[in-house]
Amino acid sequence: RRGGGGGVCTRAPPLGTGHAVRAAEAALKGFEGDVLVAYADTPLLDAEAVAPLFEARTAGADLAVLGFEAADPGAYGRLVMDAGGTLERIVEAKDASPAELAITACNSGVLAAPAALLFELLAKVGAENAKGEYYLTDVVGLARAAGREVRAVLTEEAKVLGVNSQAELAAAEAEFQRGRRERALVSGVAMPAPETVMFAYDTEVAPGVVIEPYVVFGPGVKVASGAVIRAFSHLESAVVGEGALIGPYARLRPGAVIGREAHIGNFVEVKNVTVGEGAKANHLSYLGDGEVGARANLGAGTIFCNYDGFDKHRTIVGEGAFIGSNTALVAPVRIGAGAFTGSGSVITRDVADDALALERSPQVEKPGWAAKFRALKQAAKGRRA
Repeated sequence: RRGGGGGVCTRAPPLGTGHAVRAAEAALKGFEGDVLVAYADTPLLDAEAVAPLFEARTAGADLAVLGFEAADPGAYGRLVMDAGGTLERIVEAKDASPAELAITACNSGVLAAPAALLFELLAKVGAENAKGEYYLTDVVGLARAAGREVRAVLTEEAKVLGVNSQAELAAAEAEFQRGRRERALVSGVAMPAPETVMFAYDTEVAPGVVIEPYVVFGPGVKVASGAVIRAFSHLESAVVGEGALIGPYARLRPGAVIGREAHIGNFVEVKNVTVGEGAKANHLSYLGDGEVGARANLGAGTIFCNYDGFDKHRTIVGEGAFIGSNTALVAPVRIGAGAFTGSGSVITRDVADDALALERSPQVEKPGWAAKFRALKQAAKGRRA
């Protein structure tokens, strides 16, 4: 709370949680505030869960411990409290008596205490236990013996869910997704099949957005109100404007900025491109590194050829431009406002405003060729038979 340092502190070989915390003692020398001890394997722990620890400290507790009511206490350490709610000690499951094992209030391992007091108590912790380790939990009993006030505050079990295996990681992810979906629905986001939608930790979806089934949000996505994210779309580090329509089966990659009322349709991939208001790329296209002006229309099969094998180059499509189907725009290239490109063209030079650009080989027709070709092949087949 009042200054202090930071960094990575290690101690080898590891000899328990108390031993691990003592590794930070030198780094925190002279620090006058509270130390919060948390664990790297509890990914759902958040500020809301730990705030009551500091409230307990403000209310007069010398040491505050975070606990939870366990559905299955199992191997968790038990919180032994007196009738008034004061925490007397924490007992590890391997060292607990049958009566202590019946306690369902369990220790998360998270605690807060003044730095000086914490390290003073840790210096007195011994390793006389079933594991031969220095338990951080022993500081509770030592604090109580010294006449210090120790309080336990409880949080949801899911907040302190530990991850030590792939199965537990999947369980934590499922709990995280459950919470994010619930918050989105409460805020006014429509999801007909919420159990199929996957959020990232920082996904921002405004009220009034519709998210269809099987949508995945990677980190860094913001979606404005009125947008519709259709089924099977994947978004990462992208911004979607008001009323935009994305998907189905669309992919927005980092740097995609989709403007108000713009359409990015099925099997369209957008990477590092700003798409203007009302612009449309409805089918089977790749837009990489560039800009698409307002109300431009990109036909099916439009490709921004942005990479030459060494460097990326930009494609600029002006406002109201019309890109014909199966057009390859070879960057760097600029298509002027209101310009057209003919279907099947490979555009390698800039196109002026309101111009039509065509790049096609002459069509050659040979009358009767197909009939002669079939007759020739059928005759050859008959000879082989």
